[in-house]
Amino acid sequence: MEQRDKLLTIGQFAAMHGINKKTLMWYDEIGLFKPAAINPENGYRCYSYHQSPILETILLLRELNVSLDEIREFMKNRSAPSLKCLLEEKIADLDLQITHLQAVRTTLCTHCQNMDTLITMDLSQITVIEKEARRLVTVDIKKDTSFEEEVELITAEVEKYHLGRLHEASYGSMIPVSSLLEGNFDAYSKLFIEMPFLACSPKLHIAPKGQYLRAFHQGGWEEMPKRYEEIFRYAKEHGLKPYGFSYEMGINESVIDRIQDYILQIEIPVAVCR
Repeated sequence: MEQRDKLLTIGQFAAMHGINKKTLMWYDEIGLFKPAAINPENGYRCYSYHQSPILETILLLRELNVSLDEIREFMKNRSAPSLKCLLEEKIADLDLQITHLQAVRTTLCTHCQNMDTLITMDLSQITVIEKEARRLVTVDIKKDTSFEEEVELITAEVEKYHLGRLHEASYGSMIPVSSLLEGNFDAYSKLFIEMPFLACSPKLHIAPKGQYLRAFHQGGWEEMPKRYEEIFRYAKEHGLKPYGFSYEMGINESVIDRIQDYILQIEIPVAVCR
């Protein structure tokens, strides 16, 4: 105990906490954290070991981006309830940041998978894949909905659900399978946005869990009917019944300059015919 009662130089105290001694000098100058004593012979600042918990609290709050004014106010009225309240606020902020970072990571993984698909894909291939249920934000569109109107609709939904920037989302268009089977290949009815960790809401569209047919189309839209005919022919040959919507999403927009190189991913839920 006697050792702990001895005063430490500013250099020793700073080193013990892994900070620069200029930080301690600045905290003293702004009245945030004062030294335990001033050496009367040379005017050097001296600190007590027992001040360590207080400094560590200040450093923790600074790491959590608590403002100096907030910390200063806390230091004036330091108590367990006030620290608990302050930490609970920052825990809530951290939870939001973690959710955001998880969403960004999921989006980056999706983009990475898309790039891997581009490198290894066979554009002529049609496959059956398993997918988990997905919650999608959708907006209704019609055949005569202009591009400008679509942008306005999407922007409004992004703001309503606080979705952040579109680079953090997957987005595309939806067309009813019933329309495709009737030969209406341009009967798009919805645009969708998929955000990782999107909160559940009764207004969201649920893309069902289960088997999906996945195919790709490269180039202009005039060849799309032919590609859908190939997809439905594959489904019939393999005893699969498409239902719901076809979900279309571009996967190479960030690495092309010409529309002729555009690759569209098509995913359609299917059930096994009994």
